[in-house]
Amino acid sequence: MRPLPLSRAQSSASRLARRTAGLVSALATAAALLVALSPAVSATDTTTDLGIDTVGKPSDLAVGNGRVFVTNGETIIVTDTDGELLGQVDGLSNPSGLVMAQDGAHLYAALPESRQIAEIDTATLQIARSIDLPALPCPTHLASSGDRLWVGYGCDDDGGSGVVGLDLTVTAPQPLVVSSSFYGAPLVAVGGGTLVAAATDSYISDLFVYDVSGAPALRGKIDGFTHEVLGLTDLAVTADGADVLAVSSHSRQTCRWDAHSLDKIRTYAGETAPYGHPSSVAISPDGAHVVVAGADGQDVVLYDATTAETVRGLDSTFAAGTGEIAFAGTDVFTVLIAPSNRLYLWRVEDITFPASTLTLALSSEAVVNQPFTLTGTLELPEGAAPGAQPLTVTRSLPDETTETLDGVATAPDGSFSFTDTSANAGAHTYTVLWNGNDDARWSTTSTTVTVKRTSSLTATGPAEWLVGLPVTISGVLLPIPPASGWGYPLTVKGTRTDANGTVTIDLPGVGARKDGTYSFTHTPTEVGLYTYTVEWAGNAGYTSAKASHAVQVKGWED
Repeated sequence: MRPLPLSRAQSSASRLARRTAGLVSALATAAALLVALSPAVSATDTTTDLGIDTVGKPSDLAVGNGRVFVTNGETIIVTDTDGELLGQVDGLSNPSGLVMAQDGAHLYAALPESRQIAEIDTATLQIARSIDLPALPCPTHLASSGDRLWVGYGCDDDGGSGVVGLDLTVTAPQPLVVSSSFYGAPLVAVGGGTLVAAATDSYISDLFVYDVSGAPALRGKIDGFTHEVLGLTDLAVTADGADVLAVSSHSRQTCRWDAHSLDKIRTYAGETAPYGHPSSVAISPDGAHVVVAGADGQDVVLYDATTAETVRGLDSTFAAGTGEIAFAGTDVFTVLIAPSNRLYLWRVEDITFPASTLTLALSSEAVVNQPFTLTGTLELPEGAAPGAQPLTVTRSLPDETTETLDGVATAPDGSFSFTDTSANAGAHTYTVLWNGNDDARWSTTSTTVTVKRTSSLTATGPAEWLVGLPVTISGVLLPIPPASGWGYPLTVKGTRTDANGTVTIDLPGVGARKDGTYSFTHTPTEVGLYTYTVEWAGNAGYTSAKASHAVQVKGWED
């Protein structure tokens, strides 16, 4: 099952608002509901809590008429394409496969238990009609082309299984038999005049390709053993019906065949193909890209349709996907299941756009109540100059509260900087988001800055001293060292300056005592001006500190 493309016209301001909201929402949701998971940092786009727990089987989804539909149990959850919950379609008996009509006006849901197909008005979310199929056990998988609906039916414990077509222009469509030789409901996919069907009841699956431009006729079979179609989980057909794609979970690959010659064309699997189990495939509306869920050990992988090269791989920060995935314009939708079995809808926006890159780093030490600066760059594909681009900067404080810093934008060359001041010590996370444009995909980056408290160090001793006698230098380091064990290590450096110049004196380090005090002695062997410098390197919570003291050493006869 593959939903049809969804047109999308969005202003830049609207996109920025949605992405910013999605970023903040994802951070908040992850903290509140999924404490064990990492906070959303990248590729969050829009992640929507669907408000329900999975009932133990993968959820199907379809997109059309500006809405997203997700099955779960006896319910179809409905959101808009921004991820906002709109409601649900109730009164259904465990809906299985979903497919959208070409015009997006109607959604079709297979109801295996009641042997029906529900036709749902996508505007009102009401059931427009029920198509009864009393002779067909367990209608489960659906595909749509024009006025035809194709149904894969059959129960594992029932001898009758196969594929039929339904004419949706008549009030009570009568099944047109395509095949009745399967065991269990076969997967079905259609595009142009090509229909492909395959059983999932065995380890190895053969793909049966039909010409449905007129009366259905078998065009040929793609041998599952020869092509290692092992653990089939999804099928797709290009919009023009020229090619067939199949996802083989156990062989960890998605393969593509010519739908007429049945010759294998290419395989979509990256360098990390030994990892992960691909589960679902979708083709971009323009046919230029193929997206696979669960491939190469990542939640979503985008491939160049012609070269099969990996364009990008993305992981959700929430949980693993159920396997279903769908294109809508340049966006991709998939359903996620959290460890708690909670269902989420993940929208990956503008996935087919060329990538942009953001960098961010601290350029000056961050100290409590003192300004510190972060700098970064925005890089566009092929080195294009970004020009002045507004950025959204979000700061997360140690108490996990967040706020937005206003007025940050790039210079014409893509560089940017911003200055902040905080009265709070501890870890501050700064996240920068660029909205993207019609030529490049949005991007985000973050860095954690430890804002330190100020430390202090003193060094005292006599102003004058006699050569050959040990001189004592002492002082205090604040903050006071830990209560247990010896204190913080200090570095001691010395110089002697006289009429011949300045020389360095090797001196051992010293540790601060438990009360923060320290002292050391040195015996000058020549006259001159001795300068003793004591340094503390600082730690994760406090800045470094340094203090010096000068002693004029004289001879006994002076």
